[in-house]
Amino acid sequence: MARYIGPLVCLLVMAMDITAGILGIEAEVAQNKVKNLRAWIFECRDPSYEAFKLGMAAVVLLSLAHTIANLLGGCICFWSREELERASPNKQLAVASLSLSWIMLVIAFSLLIIGTLANSKSRKSCGIAHHRFFSIGGIVCFIHGLFIVAYYVSATTVAREEKRRNQQGGRA
Repeated sequence: MARYIGPLVCLLVMAMDITAGILGIEAEVAQNKVKNLRAWIFECRDPSYEAFKLGMAAVVLLSLAHTIANLLGGCICFWSREELERASPNKQLAVASLSLSWIMLVIAFSLLIIGTLANSKSRKSCGIAHHRFFSIGGIVCFIHGLFIVAYYVSATTVAREEKRRNQQGGRA
């Protein structure tokens, strides 16, 4: 049974990231439906409660997907650069994809939060026009899904390799 949990986790995490990305793009659409007054590069816009809800849902799903993959993937640690260079390709892939997934998380989370806060009920914003926070954040959610799945797969492979190595080392 434990052997079949890997593909389910990958599908779950990818589905959550794809859903977060779609919600981010839908929040952008909802935000653009709100009336606004635009003069040159300045713009006044009313907040969109629908965009706020969709943005918040996207942030929650992105955070959950990242948390699930990191908790179930385990911890891959290195104490020196030499240890990283001597590590197996799977372990190196796990470290690279973990680092990139964290970078994508920070970017997507920041963009989605900025868009969500801009649509908070208490804010009618006037200022320099800034668009596309939700849609760019949604696209970064898709990229995050690829890196976090790569991390999960490589981290679980590393764990299996180390378990086999320890079992073989105990018999010798």
